[in-house]
Amino acid sequence: MFALQANDGDARAGVLHLGHGPVRTPVFMPVGTQATVKSVTSDQLADLDLDIILANTFHLGLRPGGETLSALGGVHTFANWPRNVLTDSGGFQMVSLLQLATISEEGVHFQSPVDGAQVLLTPELSIRLQNQIGADIIMALDDVVPTTASDPERFKEATARTIRWLDRCIAAHTRPREQLLFGIVQGGLDTELRCHCLNELATRDLPGYAIGGLAGGEEKDKFWRVVRQCTQLLPREKPRYCMGVGYPEDLLVCVALGVDMFDCVYPARTARFGSALVDGPAPGILKVRSAGMFADSRPIEPQCPCECCRHYSRAYLHVLMNRDPAVVGHVLTVHNISYLTRLMRSAREAIFTGSFANYLQRWFARRYPSGAYPNWVRDALATCGVGLI
Repeated sequence: MFALQANDGDARAGVLHLGHGPVRTPVFMPVGTQATVKSVTSDQLADLDLDIILANTFHLGLRPGGETLSALGGVHTFANWPRNVLTDSGGFQMVSLLQLATISEEGVHFQSPVDGAQVLLTPELSIRLQNQIGADIIMALDDVVPTTASDPERFKEATARTIRWLDRCIAAHTRPREQLLFGIVQGGLDTELRCHCLNELATRDLPGYAIGGLAGGEEKDKFWRVVRQCTQLLPREKPRYCMGVGYPEDLLVCVALGVDMFDCVYPARTARFGSALVDGPAPGILKVRSAGMFADSRPIEPQCPCECCRHYSRAYLHVLMNRDPAVVGHVLTVHNISYLTRLMRSAREAIFTGSFANYLQRWFARRYPSGAYPNWVRDALATCGVGLI
């Protein structure tokens, strides 16, 4: 279970003890939709010393299917991944595949993107699939509404339904000693709905809680305020997971607000466009397509221990991007996941040493050397007692 080891302000460092080893928090979880991070092998992920990755119940349930995965020994054997896995519930497909889905009290009706067949994903089926897949952390099916939606009644309906579906998920869960079931806080940007959902979930005394329904295009000022509300009210002794967050600035702000776990497709997706996440003297995004890379013999980041930075120069990646962009996407994915993993590890170390506020000040000063910090970052960190200078 979860052991909180250190606090620095609202920021937390801990360890989540799971069936396939400890998870050091704060932690970023790469997304491996079908039990694999796109273009990256399990050995490469292990080389990055990852504690946990995420897989997608909806897609694995369609292909190869829950029964097949169970017969093959579960997701860890199937993917040759000896460490931990978290599976989402399939609920996010309400948003990402909205044109193919309709929602009712019974569940989510999908048209399969694989063969066009009609699929009904109920809370019971979501849990059964996750039990068969065998992930270490599983998520309750929730009714997801994009924060950019404009119908307040739909948010009320979705919040109430999320709570009812949670009770169905709890009742359907057959492996509670092996798999931790997390509930998901919904409510859009409405503070009263979020508070109601938070209170209801807390009464279920779940192993962990996720903050859902964000990172969908809402204003950053509204985003951080919802995260702040949730971390202030969620049980202190349980892990907190902010779903779909992966930009470095967002991660550090959310750690400061008290979040422990994150996931996002961002590091892999941006890598496929030839973009690398970098720190150092010119932090931000390094685009290997840029003309300035043509004669640059340096690695992406000299201090990075990943395979990409150990073996390839910027110049080589620049040339290769025009000839074989898939290979560049592959090695940059490795680097970008390394970057976010190291970011979380360095934040964790700063929390342990009581220097997290100084760590944030130095990091953001490098990222914005002119001092033109985004207002939402400045305001969010101010509520944690961190002033940017």
